[in-house]
Amino acid sequence: MRTRKRFGQHFLESAWADKVVAAIAPQPSDRFVEIGPGPGALTFRLAPRVAHLTAIEVDRDIAAGLRPQLPPNVDLVVADVLEVDLLAQAEAPFRVAGNLPYNISTPILFRLIACSRPAQAWLPPSGGSSGAGGSLPAEAGSHGAKGGPAILDATLMVQREVADRLEAVPGTGDYGVLSICVQLHADVRRVLTLPPGAFRPPPRVHSAVVRLTFRPPKVPIGDEGQFEAMVRSMFTQRRKTLANALAPYAEGRGQRAADVLRAVGIDPRRRPETLTLEELALLAARFAAARSG
Repeated sequence: MRTRKRFGQHFLESAWADKVVAAIAPQPSDRFVEIGPGPGALTFRLAPRVAHLTAIEVDRDIAAGLRPQLPPNVDLVVADVLEVDLLAQAEAPFRVAGNLPYNISTPILFRLIACSRPAQAWLPPSGGSSGAGGSLPAEAGSHGAKGGPAILDATLMVQREVADRLEAVPGTGDYGVLSICVQLHADVRRVLTLPPGAFRPPPRVHSAVVRLTFRPPKVPIGDEGQFEAMVRSMFTQRRKTLANALAPYAEGRGQRAADVLRAVGIDPRRRPETLTLEELALLAARFAAARSG
């Protein structure tokens, strides 16, 4: 099958598709959304094992060849996953699986985070968007399971370096905005490592299968949009001390970074990549209190 470079297409080989489905562990009552089915390596293995599956494919030619082969419990949506109302595609709560195009894997991950939030967490923050690549989707707040995540889990094929960032812990070079925002809402586990030969055409990099199991936020965050804006601002200067890295965000709110850091017991000489989720939550709460005070 011809692949299109602009869609970042690398199709999973059959032998590896069996291993990925085993890692997903589908159940008869599950409802799934599959991102990027391609020729159907996962689709045809998942469909007989689940109650319903919605496959979202951007390539119209591939979708045209796939549609006539689909069983009755599979719906095919021909669209860009970043433009689809995910929560309208399956009855929540549902599970997600997919082979993410490397060039848009991070925006897709942020979209899944936003869509996984309980309905009460989907209200836009005061001040608007939560930042590039992580703003709340248009559908947020209009669907979902009350009080629980709309998405139960997501088992995804991503570039190995993305998996490294998803799993990263404070104090490591891979720890950053993606690590923090995902780990706030999900437990992350790498379930498989995939060599280039697991795909056709083979990519130039290794891949990994990761599972994100969504749950309530690990630490309480009053305004997630402002929390993410603070984190993004700090990590644009991750090699600087916190006093300097946090300065633009703090000064934009009429405060001094060093004063805010000392008020919550954080040494201003530390660097952003050393902060835990708990410490970041304390910082965000301090800024919020000052703004409302």
